[in-house]
Amino acid sequence: MPGLLAGLVLTLLAVVAYSWYIATRISSLRAVQTELTDRNRRDSLQLLRIQNDLNSLGLAMRDMLDPEEHYKLTAWSAQFRRIRTDLEDALKREQEAAVARRSPEQRQYLEDSLAQFWAASDRIFALAASGHEDDARAEIRLSLQARQAALNTAVARLLVQNNEAEEQTAQEVQNVYIAVQRRVYLFLAATLAVIAATGLYLMRYNRRLFARLAALGDERRGLAQQILTAREGTLQDISRELHDEFGQLLTAMGTMLGRAAKKAPPDSALAADLREIAGVAQTALDRVRGLSQTLHPSLLDDLGLDSTVEWYLSTVERQLGMDVAYERTGTPSRLDQMTAVHVYRVLQEAINNVARHAGTKQAWVRLHHDAAGLRLEVEDHGRGVGGNGRRGLGLITMRERADLVGGTIEFTTPAAGGTLIRFTVPARAGAAV
Repeated sequence: MPGLLAGLVLTLLAVVAYSWYIATRISSLRAVQTELTDRNRRDSLQLLRIQNDLNSLGLAMRDMLDPEEHYKLTAWSAQFRRIRTDLEDALKREQEAAVARRSPEQRQYLEDSLAQFWAASDRIFALAASGHEDDARAEIRLSLQARQAALNTAVARLLVQNNEAEEQTAQEVQNVYIAVQRRVYLFLAATLAVIAATGLYLMRYNRRLFARLAALGDERRGLAQQILTAREGTLQDISRELHDEFGQLLTAMGTMLGRAAKKAPPDSALAADLREIAGVAQTALDRVRGLSQTLHPSLLDDLGLDSTVEWYLSTVERQLGMDVAYERTGTPSRLDQMTAVHVYRVLQEAINNVARHAGTKQAWVRLHHDAAGLRLEVEDHGRGVGGNGRRGLGLITMRERADLVGGTIEFTTPAAGGTLIRFTVPARAGAAV
C-alpha cells in the first residue's frame, strides 16, 4: 500500500506539471475552434438551410409549371410566404455566424438577390391573381427560375468557401496538436516507470474485482432471463386477449352485419352501407389477428419454429413491401419453447432493423439445421450496422438472447456490403425436453 501511495503521488505531481502546460495550449486551441471552426460550422448549417429552402422553391416552381397541375398559381402563395419567413430567419442567423473572411459585398449580393427574387415572385402572384396565368408562368420561366438558380449558385459558392476556411482552421489546430503531442511524450516517459510499478499492484486487485464481476454477470443473466420470460408471458397474454376478446367481438359484429344486409333491399343504400361496414369490420379483424400473431404467434406453439418463420416472412413481404429470399436446409430438430421464442425474436429484430435502418427492401434469410444445432442468418446489402455506429437496444437484446441460450451472435459485413447477422444455437441448448 505505501508503494502504491508513493507511485500515485509522483504520478499526480507529473500530471499537475504537465497539465498546466497543456491547459495553456488547449486554451489557445479552444479559442481557434470557438472563433473559427464552430462558428464556421454554424454558418454552414444556416447556408444549408437556405439552400434547402431554395430547393423547395425550385420544386414548387416546377409544380407550378407542370401542365398536369390544375391548381391556380395563387395556390402556391402560402407556401412561398412560409419559405420566405424561414429564409429571412436563416439569413439573419447566417449573418450572425458568418466568419470575418466574408466580404460585405458577398453579404449584400445575397440580400439583394433574395430581395429581387421576392419582388419578382410578388409580381408573378399579382399577375396570377388578376387572371393573367399564362403571363405569370412565362415570368416564372424567364425570370424567377433564373433568379432561384443564381441564388443556389451563390449559396453553393459560400459553402465551398466555408469548407476551405474549415480546412485551413483544421490545419492550424493540427499544428497545435503536434506541439502538445511532443510534450505529452515526455510526460509519458516520466510516468511510465511509476505506472508499471502501480500496474502490478492493480493486477492483483483486478483479479478480485473480476471475480466479483463474474458473479454479477451470472446474476445479470438470471435477471435478463426473468425479464425476457416475463415479457414473453405478457405479450402472450395480450396476444390471447386480442385474439379471443376482440377477435370474437369483431367476428360477431361481421356476422350480425351480414344478417342485417340480407334483410335490407339488395339495391338499397342501407344494404350498401352494411356491406361496407362489414368490410371494415373484416379488415379490423384481420389486423387484430395479425397483431396477435406478431406479439406471440400461436404457430410457434402449434407447428414449431420452421413453419412460424415461413409465416412471418410472408407477412413481412405483405406489410413492409420487402423482398425476402428464404432458404431452409437440414432436418428440423425439436426445440424447447423458450429457445424457439428467442430465435424467432432475433429474426424479428433483424428484419425490423433492415426495414428501418438498412435503406433497402431486399433481404436474405437462411435457417440451417444440423447435428451441431441451429444457425439463423439474416443478410442485407444496405447501409450496414458498423457503418452508422448504431448500438441500439435491439442489438443489445439480441446479444442477451444469444447468451441466454448458450449460443453466439455475430454482426459482420458480407462481401457485397451491408450487414450479416449470424445467430448460432448449439444442439444441447435448443433440444426439447
